[in-house]
Amino acid sequence: MRLTILGGSAAGPNPGQGCSGYLVESGQTQVVLDLGPGTLPELRQHVDFRAIDGIILSHMHLDHSLDILALRYALAYNPVAPTQRMPLWLPPGGLAFLDRLRGALSEPTNPEDFFAVFETREYDPEDVLPIGELAFTFARTVHYVPCWAIRAANGVDGDLFYTADTGPSANLSTAARDAYVVVAEGTERGESREPFEARGHLTPSEAGRLARDAGASLLVLAHLWGEDNPFSAVAEAETAFGGEVLLATPGYRLAWAGEDGRAPAHPW
Repeated sequence: MRLTILGGSAAGPNPGQGCSGYLVESGQTQVVLDLGPGTLPELRQHVDFRAIDGIILSHMHLDHSLDILALRYALAYNPVAPTQRMPLWLPPGGLAFLDRLRGALSEPTNPEDFFAVFETREYDPEDVLPIGELAFTFARTVHYVPCWAIRAANGVDGDLFYTADTGPSANLSTAARDAYVVVAEGTERGESREPFEARGHLTPSEAGRLARDAGASLLVLAHLWGEDNPFSAVAEAETAFGGEVLLATPGYRLAWAGEDGRAPAHPW
């Protein structure tokens, strides 16, 4: 399995870094998890955006979904036209969200055509979503809007688990159990004023403990503000995890093979 980091910033882009977005590949299958602002240009550095097999959104906050609009215009007006509609998988309630966007952004003459470049569907978080060589499963997080963590498996290599946005009370270690790579947010820094049960983000230490409790081999720490010293956040996560922690950096590519990642992950 292969992972390309497209972003890694928190609610707004950092200098030179977009928000949440990850390209997951297995064989010829290419799927994007979230497409926040600033991630489409990075995606285009690595693959033909017209040829990816689908996009899955964890939730509809704009830092995880805004470049869907940029992609809409690229698919509609690029001089090299796509050969088919782009599969876009939305969380429950996502279609209604798109309808509201359509009403705000459409040309008055043909409002129904605004998202015609996409084949839009909502996934059922209780079911497995198969896309090519990959199978995706979901776990509800604790966030300020409905949000789902996403696990990707190909049945051959160690799995990838992506927390999306979540607070610590979601207790995702069971859903992440035995994943080889965990991509976890670590946004919360300092003393939080929110109750533990309602808090919608992890600290770096909590991200590290999640990866440790899941038995992961590698943690990718993401969703960080540049102003919050990301390298300090990585150090905090490493202390709690006890293993290797990578900072989510646009363009970084990681590959691993073998069940449970028996062949170590390496840049590619």
